[in-house]
Amino acid sequence: MTSNESPLLRQPEEAVLVRTEGRAAHLTLNRPRALNALTHPMVRRIDEALTVWEHDPAVETVVLTGAGERGLCAGGDIRAIHGDARDGDGTASAAFWRDEYRLNARIARYPKPYVAVMDGIVMGGGVGVSAHAGVRIVTERSRVAMPETGIGFVPDVGGTRLLSRAPGELGTHLALTGAVVGAADAQLCALADHFVPSESLPKLTAELAHAPVREVLDRYARQAPPGELAAWRPWIDSCYAADTVEEIVDRLLADGDRAAKEAAGTLLAKSPTALKVTLAALRRARHLGSLEQTLDQEYRVSCAALTAPDLVEGIRAQVIDKDRDPRWSPATLGEVTDADVARFFAPLGARELGLGGTEFAP
Repeated sequence: MTSNESPLLRQPEEAVLVRTEGRAAHLTLNRPRALNALTHPMVRRIDEALTVWEHDPAVETVVLTGAGERGLCAGGDIRAIHGDARDGDGTASAAFWRDEYRLNARIARYPKPYVAVMDGIVMGGGVGVSAHAGVRIVTERSRVAMPETGIGFVPDVGGTRLLSRAPGELGTHLALTGAVVGAADAQLCALADHFVPSESLPKLTAELAHAPVREVLDRYARQAPPGELAAWRPWIDSCYAADTVEEIVDRLLADGDRAAKEAAGTLLAKSPTALKVTLAALRRARHLGSLEQTLDQEYRVSCAALTAPDLVEGIRAQVIDKDRDPRWSPATLGEVTDADVARFFAPLGARELGLGGTEFAP
């Protein structure tokens, strides 16, 4: 920590490192052994720092990075969510999401340039603290994804809004399969803005201490290496335009492209309930007027997931026991009814997140 740091930010918790350097303020997610997975105290610390810097005229730019060599952030602390959903009453997870989603909305509206360095792995909650930023930088090492359907969950942290606004049906493909994309594809899907070679990041972040963001980007931004999604647009747009997950799978299996058939296999391994709820959430998000309204919807869905069996089972299989053999319930797409899906979108009454200000479309 630096001597010019606000006393409000001097806390024992070091999972988020906070410093200022010249005109730039820096947030570093600092749990490298956990791939910088977000905890509730980390969310609060980031929010506190943003409050201080918003009112500090000496701070002109905020920069978000991740400690270690592996990435910015692998998502939320799903081990804690697993324990809360399995053994608790879900109160802790709901409180975490409430503050996390409010932080996501704040980042999107932050009045000063917020520069997210999306180097390495950026998934789930990591997307939430980066892809809503005003300036989003990817590198040749970037691996961006919303892999929630693989743990019986649904894209959150504003992810359904981001993905619903991607060109064509690219966002539907990413949301349902949890596919990992590189720099060019992240840009194509409007999840990132600028490509900077990873070797240039130290110089770029150092120069933000004394130069405006646009000026620094002009010096270091390059064209990203080619991705693969652009070439896949024909089958992605055709197959994922279907009205149901079952029809999407059928179209993928019938398509002549090998990648389409592989996508079908991927979907069939995911939580059937999570797939259907995700598709519904994406389609609804297209008609919501703001990020805040989308986060309100996602909060309903997330809280409902705490009382459904697939979230606990998915985290168990992927993270706790690591047997990679989840036993979904219901086990097939055909067994997931419209009523099962609708339950995830039911109003929460006094427990609503309430960011959107007005009621959103059912």
